[in-house]
Amino acid sequence: MTEIRPLSPPVGATGDALVIFTPSGKRGRFPIGTPVLTAARQLGVDLDSVCGGRGICSKCQVTPQFGEFPKHGVSVSADALSPWNAVEERYDRIRGLPEGRRLGCQARIEGDIVIDVPPESQVHRQVVRKAASEREIVMDPATHLHVVEVAEPDMHEPRGDLERLADALKEQWGVERVTAPLPVLAKLQQALRKGEWQATVALWRGDEGPAKVLDIWPGFHEGRIYGLAIDLGSTTIAAHLTDLRNGTVKASAGVMNPQIRFGEDLMSRVSYAMMNPGGDREMTAAVRTAIDGLAQGLAAEAGIAARDILEIVFVCNPVMHHLLLGIDPVELGQAPFALATSASMSLEARDLGLGQVNEAAQVYVLPLIAGHVGADAAAVALSERPDQSEDLVLTVDVGTNAEILLGDRSRVLACSSPTGPAFEGAQISSGQRAAPGAIERVEIDPATKEPRFRVIGSPLWSDEAGFAESIPGTGVTGICGSGIIEVVAEMRLAGLLDAGGLIGSAEQTGTPRCEPQGRTNSYLLWDGTAQGGPRISVTQGDIRAIQLAKSALYAGARLLMDEMGVDHVDRVTLAGAFGAHISPKHAMVLGMIPDVPIDKVQSAGNAAGTGARIALCSVAARREVEQLVSRITKIETAIEPRFQEHFVAANAIPHATDPFPNLLAEVTLPHVAFNAGGGEGRRRRGR
Repeated sequence: MTEIRPLSPPVGATGDALVIFTPSGKRGRFPIGTPVLTAARQLGVDLDSVCGGRGICSKCQVTPQFGEFPKHGVSVSADALSPWNAVEERYDRIRGLPEGRRLGCQARIEGDIVIDVPPESQVHRQVVRKAASEREIVMDPATHLHVVEVAEPDMHEPRGDLERLADALKEQWGVERVTAPLPVLAKLQQALRKGEWQATVALWRGDEGPAKVLDIWPGFHEGRIYGLAIDLGSTTIAAHLTDLRNGTVKASAGVMNPQIRFGEDLMSRVSYAMMNPGGDREMTAAVRTAIDGLAQGLAAEAGIAARDILEIVFVCNPVMHHLLLGIDPVELGQAPFALATSASMSLEARDLGLGQVNEAAQVYVLPLIAGHVGADAAAVALSERPDQSEDLVLTVDVGTNAEILLGDRSRVLACSSPTGPAFEGAQISSGQRAAPGAIERVEIDPATKEPRFRVIGSPLWSDEAGFAESIPGTGVTGICGSGIIEVVAEMRLAGLLDAGGLIGSAEQTGTPRCEPQGRTNSYLLWDGTAQGGPRISVTQGDIRAIQLAKSALYAGARLLMDEMGVDHVDRVTLAGAFGAHISPKHAMVLGMIPDVPIDKVQSAGNAAGTGARIALCSVAARREVEQLVSRITKIETAIEPRFQEHFVAANAIPHATDPFPNLLAEVTLPHVAFNAGGGEGRRRRGR
């Protein structure tokens, strides 16, 4: 990532300290003594402050990180920030600061430091795009409500209330064996007597073992019971609160995965666990706390009691899977990438330290396919069923780590590809998460080279009347993942970017928006300085980050095609929160996916989340996915010799050797080459 140096002279000229903010990944060097809030503002980091830095509002709370950070190439000592001052001590005494937090306006930089900006300190909260997709699901939940009439105790028959409840369930509902956890036993007697020996029980029958009484209510309980379908991703944790009677989604929400402060991608988190004793436990605690908070928030939003959440289904990649379960992921960082277990798991929520849901709530974790193809890919397979497709379909779940499935009725292959966080807006100079004010759509006129764009939170394009008035609360703040995909593709279509990924100069492109930046050029997308906003450009470093990410994605797909013995696929399905918002045309121009007719590129929405919901609502579907996973063939990209060959060829935009005939039937790619010798002529494309 290109370092921004807004305040400092060249490295080494002074004792300037390197400051790295997470989760944005923005970094820069600042003089010793610079307040954290000042550094954040200079870098355009999303850090709130209402009181003007006087230590009154507490909006600028940050969490400094100490220790070794190999991914960032920095070692952070305990004295990297100034000690607490009187303002912080007073605030902590009166209102209380969470453990490990500092006030960004008061803490001053004393050395190299990594600083995490928690979600509540961000002005522009993330927009979770993993909304629930409409899907017809055959309801077969593991947990049902049953009303039972229980025999009263008898002096001549010394049997306990639980045993008589078990008899009632057997006689009235055909349930052969029943167990009850201690929390249920604690309320059993009172519930039976208050209901005059009639009770409603929540009964779980998710496997072949005894049924479990998860909760009990006196008499007839008119309420509902709920489950959570959770897609635990590297970047985002998304959850759907679902009615277990009819499968209706009552509320959906998500939060950024707090583990991102330990590393933006999976391998950096594995490295953190390797380099920092107890690091895996830190990451486990962080993600479990986030899940608890998410459950509590969803219950409040839906207006239900959190104790009515009786089931949770998780889908996640292998590293997230191990960290959720409290398993050190170190073995996943080295060949042969051994999993602690690949089987599905049935647990209790309290085994995972989840305390906001019902104390007897049950957890089901979908099976993993292989060392780097996880339960999220299994959930996509359950949702999309490539094994039932008549034509050859490539399914790509786009994210920090892309999962790719290729198959039809004859065979299904799978692999993961390390795309990194660039598609999420990280490692991009003006990149950010999807939040109000982020540029998400871009068009560039091929004749004038002038851009126009749309931001999240406004329906208007930037060149339409009323645009500025439609975003008064946010302004234009940066570029999210779908925006960076579109702007790079549009630059290629407008002749601002050549096939090798080089941005032309003003002289070569004919527009002053192409500005020199050291030995390379950048393209000015938006200058908001007159309104007090940022100057948003696409730099050569941004282009390189996108090239690396898209090359990894394409190379993974090509490996599966090689294994299948084909040179083309019939259709492509883009899954995931990011995949749902990608323009198929722009994805094809970049060369993210193999060439197919553009109308054969479809979005599946959050397919992993949909798979989680299917498994939550159907015990039969759990058995199906367990069987399906056993039939999927895993291809390991890390040891395939052709991966590097495909990766290098895919660096070109769209590709160095693949002709992309379907794409070229739709658009014209200008023949330009920007190098020391200048550029060639350009051809315009029609609109």
